[in-house]
Amino acid sequence: MDRVKIEINNHIAVVTFNRPDKMNALDPVQFKAIIAAGEEVGKDTSVRVVVLNGAGRAFCAGLDIAGLKSDSEAAGNELIPRTHGIANTWQQAAWIWRDLQVPVIAAVHGVAFGGGLQIMLGADIKYIKEDTKLSVMEMKWGLIPDMAGTQLMRHSVRDDIIRELTYTNRVFSGVEAVAYGFATHVSDTPLEDAMKLATEIAGKSPSAIIKAKKVLNAAPYLSRADGLLMESVEQDGIINQKNQLEAVFSSMQKRTGEFEDYRE
Repeated sequence: MDRVKIEINNHIAVVTFNRPDKMNALDPVQFKAIIAAGEEVGKDTSVRVVVLNGAGRAFCAGLDIAGLKSDSEAAGNELIPRTHGIANTWQQAAWIWRDLQVPVIAAVHGVAFGGGLQIMLGADIKYIKEDTKLSVMEMKWGLIPDMAGTQLMRHSVRDDIIRELTYTNRVFSGVEAVAYGFATHVSDTPLEDAMKLATEIAGKSPSAIIKAKKVLNAAPYLSRADGLLMESVEQDGIINQKNQLEAVFSSMQKRTGEFEDYRE
């Protein structure tokens, strides 16, 4: 769909939110386009890394309130049904990036408000311009963050910071976002830096990268015993296999690894 563009080169899928006239704000069509893009790159076994970014002046300005009010699908009666596994449609726009088997890197600039911030949080790693404006914006509209934000923020942001920003919808900067744990690195050129890191990750064994993300995603929810067992089970599935051996040989021979595409 024109609303979200996908370009795939050298095992990297660049996913661009493409509603620049509305600062990539989220109406029902945009939600569907974002989810469809995640599903498309998730099925492509050649993709080893995804880079998210926004066209124009912003990453994503959050909910398009006018667009939602004018659409019967967003009347508030579609929140409870789980339409996408454990998530509803609105949550899936952010959760799909956390749930994707391959790493996702967000390149953030301009604005990431409300739903846009929550989509950003779905990425594994986030590069952000220092003058970016961010907000847990929902309280402004008498709402709570409900696009998976409460599940995503809690793993990297201090609890009292989450509460302050949620209760007040205070706007904060890219520099503060890194200090608080919302983002990973401040960057003058977030897309360029995201592509550089994506290229590095795409050159690693895709089976090891996918297993690593799987274990890291699950770790916060497991007991110590189950976490240790999961490490062993996932390692057993890749050790001495072709991609693992190629990682060893290519490293020893100081050459680029020739890996097979991988999905579980």
